[in-house]
Amino acid sequence: MAQKTASKKAPITSPLADQDREITGKVLQGTLLDMIDLHLVAKQAHWNVVGRLFHDVHLHLDELVTTARGFADDVAERAAAIGISPDGRASTVADGSGVPKFDSNWRSDREVVQAITNTLAELNRRLRERIDETDKTDLVTQDLLIGIARELEKSHWMWQAQLAE
Repeated sequence: MAQKTASKKAPITSPLADQDREITGKVLQGTLLDMIDLHLVAKQAHWNVVGRLFHDVHLHLDELVTTARGFADDVAERAAAIGISPDGRASTVADGSGVPKFDSNWRSDREVVQAITNTLAELNRRLRERIDETDKTDLVTQDLLIGIARELEKSHWMWQAQLAE
């Protein structure tokens, strides 16, 4: 019996030129990894936060988890829509995320707020670079990234405000 040879042709066509699809796909894949890792870091912090402001920080982290999960799905679906297979496997996230490391164990509410504030600042910086990268390759993806940046910058402000004296 003859074996079928796997076709190299992608099952999903792209509205973008090959070079634009490649650049945009890398941007989307990087954003996907960051959003998945943000969700995981926020959940890790959620389980390990302690302190006087535990309840408020605990609930605020749940909001961030929900936001990051939603953005990860939006980004992965956009990648698929342009013919890029999204990769959100744990090993891929561990190897490619730009989210700052979040240590294990109990963390004070203030330490968690500071860590999340720093994480969001870094992700916002990375998102703005990606927005610039998609200016010439795919305005639809750029629009998606702008929406994500708008929400994460708002979230950054809210986390940062908790550090004010």
